[in-house]
Amino acid sequence: MTGPAWRTRGEELLLARISAAAGREHLGKRRATYAAAAHTTHAKPSWARGIRGLPAFVRYGRLSATKGRDDARLDLYVRGMTIAVKGRILVVRYDTTSVFRTGSPHPHDPARADTSCTLTGVGGERVVLSGRPEHGDAAEWRSEIERDVTRSRLPASLDALDRGERLAFGDIWLTREKIGFGEVGAWWPQVRRLRIREEAVELDIDGRWHGPGPAVSGIPNLFVLSALVEHLGADGVR
Repeated sequence: MTGPAWRTRGEELLLARISAAAGREHLGKRRATYAAAAHTTHAKPSWARGIRGLPAFVRYGRLSATKGRDDARLDLYVRGMTIAVKGRILVVRYDTTSVFRTGSPHPHDPARADTSCTLTGVGGERVVLSGRPEHGDAAEWRSEIERDVTRSRLPASLDALDRGERLAFGDIWLTREKIGFGEVGAWWPQVRRLRIREEAVELDIDGRWHGPGPAVSGIPNLFVLSALVEHLGADGVR
């Protein structure tokens, strides 16, 4: 048996399963491991019955009622991550996942921010991750996930826009020429920046804020959208 002597046989087997799952999806080298909590489901909706492999996660839909937060292990790799919870392993690829912010920043103390987020796995599964009070690194692992997803998705998004495609981030749409939501639309040279105010998106267009726009909780990969706005807006690279 390899590894530290304090590892139990069960821990060794779990690590082997995690490594195998990461290998199947070609996630690359493991970079970090964190402890977190995961919201898991206790029942599948009627439309999901009969779909294999879903005792804890619901495919392609909203999470149903939960039993509470279960201890989870997060292993972050170069091209994705694994989430081990209740003996099951969810694999996430940075180039395909959708990450939704389900937590909120604390108005006066960033250290007390709710860092929970929802991610989709390679098979469409969804899981909500949040920090444990006894572990003070939740902001760290969420920051790493957001950074790596942005690094993976931004070049492909820019290439798609250059090909004339229209991208959607929830109710926000953008092309190589414009960005908009609802009745708000602007050419990129008019757009200065994007901000979050009262958990909704606002755009600075020619020095005037427009919004509130869509709620943050409904926008997948908000941090990728922010990077695109920074890159394509009036102050970005032209």
